[in-house]
Amino acid sequence: MFDLVFALIAAGMNGAPSTAPEVTAAASAAQMAGSPTVQIAPNSVVIGQGVVKPTTPAPLEVQSTQGDSFNMAVVPPGLVADPQVPSGKFTTAAEVKPILSATKGNWVAIREYEGQDWLYITHLWAWRCGLKAIAISINQEPMQNWPVPDCHEKYTTPNAVLEGDGLPYLTLKLGGVQTVTIQIVYDDLSMDVAQFERGNILIP
Repeated sequence: MFDLVFALIAAGMNGAPSTAPEVTAAASAAQMAGSPTVQIAPNSVVIGQGVVKPTTPAPLEVQSTQGDSFNMAVVPPGLVADPQVPSGKFTTAAEVKPILSATKGNWVAIREYEGQDWLYITHLWAWRCGLKAIAISINQEPMQNWPVPDCHEKYTTPNAVLEGDGLPYLTLKLGGVQTVTIQIVYDDLSMDVAQFERGNILIP
């Protein structure tokens, strides 16, 4: 099992890649279905042997499933469907699902930078107001919850990633990420999943 090396990079850090937005922590702690239950430090994401800790504390209990065995027919416990009244601001599943379905190839990207793999889910965060939860598996590791930032509905651009919202990327061992599986739960409690090979999501 390769070692995963996660780093939280301060927003605006010198030398950071241009695609890394200026973001810090956040967390709607949605639970992902399956077993066993994994107890995780407040507002952390654990994948394999690595840990990434956003800065805003919030209790998080993650339930994981092994490899590809997660059941897309089972809605994660504790989630409640939101009304599907179009807002015009892309804050419901009805509004974002057609976009995310059509752009599935953009859900995740990998960049080799400064001797590490940088794994981005920026695209999903850009449409997160229609989502309840995101889970990720790297190299068939158990699926783990990735906390989703709050939707800023008081603004005209509620999907904007603001300072304090967290980091939509992880840094890992160079060349260590071979496959990535992403599962999303929309706010109408429908679900979708995509699996990617490294060569199909590697960007310059």
